[in-house]
Amino acid sequence: MSRPWQILLVTAVAVFMSFLDATIVNIAFPDIERSFPEASLSDLSWILNAYNIVFAALLVPAGRVADIVGRRKMFFIGLWTFLGASALAAAAPNVEFLIAARIVQGVGGAIVVPTSLGLMLPEFPPAKRATATAIWGATGAVAAATGPSLGGVLVDATSWRWVFLVNLLIGIPAVFPARRLLVERRDETSARALPDAFGVVLLTSAVGLISLGIVKGPDWSWDDRVIGSMAAGAVLLGLFFLRSRRHAAPVIELSLFRIRSFAVASSAVFVFATAFYALLLANVLFLTQVWDYSVLKAGFAVTAGPLTAAVFSVVGGKLSDAYGQRIVAVPGGLIFAAGALLLSFMPGAEPHYWSDMFPAMIVTGAGVGLSFASLSSAAVAELPSHRFSTGSAVSAAFRQLGAVLGISVLVAVLGTPASEDAVATFHDAYALMAIAGAAAGLMAFGLGRVRATGTEPQPAARGAVATAPSGSA
Repeated sequence: MSRPWQILLVTAVAVFMSFLDATIVNIAFPDIERSFPEASLSDLSWILNAYNIVFAALLVPAGRVADIVGRRKMFFIGLWTFLGASALAAAAPNVEFLIAARIVQGVGGAIVVPTSLGLMLPEFPPAKRATATAIWGATGAVAAATGPSLGGVLVDATSWRWVFLVNLLIGIPAVFPARRLLVERRDETSARALPDAFGVVLLTSAVGLISLGIVKGPDWSWDDRVIGSMAAGAVLLGLFFLRSRRHAAPVIELSLFRIRSFAVASSAVFVFATAFYALLLANVLFLTQVWDYSVLKAGFAVTAGPLTAAVFSVVGGKLSDAYGQRIVAVPGGLIFAAGALLLSFMPGAEPHYWSDMFPAMIVTGAGVGLSFASLSSAAVAELPSHRFSTGSAVSAAFRQLGAVLGISVLVAVLGTPASEDAVATFHDAYALMAIAGAAAGLMAFGLGRVRATGTEPQPAARGAVATAPSGSA
């Protein structure tokens, strides 16, 4: 195996852990709920949202810090932080401790994801980057496919705590080949100012307050507390964008959005992620709460969708290389919408998995694979190589912010319905996912035919610092 593909493999293993948590924690959710019966669904949702909010807020500054101090160095810092937090989460004595550990996990994941892509992409020529990005992204899809069944087995055999401990078994063996293969890379062309720390606080607080208002809406009867929380979040979000325009080292470089492919792809990723992450949790809750599936049975039942997504991610990457991202992303969003629409009509209170849910999972999985493969590669295709870490971090941040919004809206829609209303409530939630998926597909019409413009990297010896070429985003 050639060096670029070895580096892709070792960085993808680390990223595998970050995305594994998306589905493996979802499948453990009912067991966590039973361990902490005093906590409401809205409180428990912060086990997911706290991770996603911190992950989203820190992706961009982590990518920029990596560009400045060294992507290899930051990659290992992020990896060890994630592993340490996984051990803490496994030992959590209460919900508050678990949420705190998930926040630290979010910090580690936010460092690992952009640095891994920033270390991997320069090893490939521009013509191969969409394929490499798609395979890197397919790692996340494989992780998502593995998560439900693996989580179901772990929870059934032991407890939910093993869905965090398994990260240690995956991550620690990846450290050794990574130390040998990875070459230090940093951006020597830009000012070495660290990202705006206050901007990070503004973004985290804004997203947290808006999410709080949505999630607690049913508990607070949609009163002034909801309005106040969401209004305060909106004000902080406005201040964040104003500060980003004026700060010398903003959290989000707004100039990146002048690149059409980046702006359209990032926006479509945000909208699509609201539907995708809501679907992941909704399927588990529907199977365990409405159809009374065990966690083990539900874990294997939901595997079909992510497994299909993994296959179609590779297909989507190759098609994007050959024909452009738009021709893949548009049908991807519409196919996902069709699958979600099937779920909004078919599943009833009586379990009929093979006729009702399985076909819809295959359809949504195909849409997920095509959409994320094409949109992820479109977001970085026209960026100069010294902006790969930062640009990919912004795009990934939009995906995680979409996850926060999607989960928050799902929790608000589901609320605590009576058992006779549960099926209709889930149907409403699936219908909203279909609308979001279709909207993302239609937004992708704005991509045009995207071509890679990043400059060809020069080979570097182990331990050398590969300086980025000149140019601006």
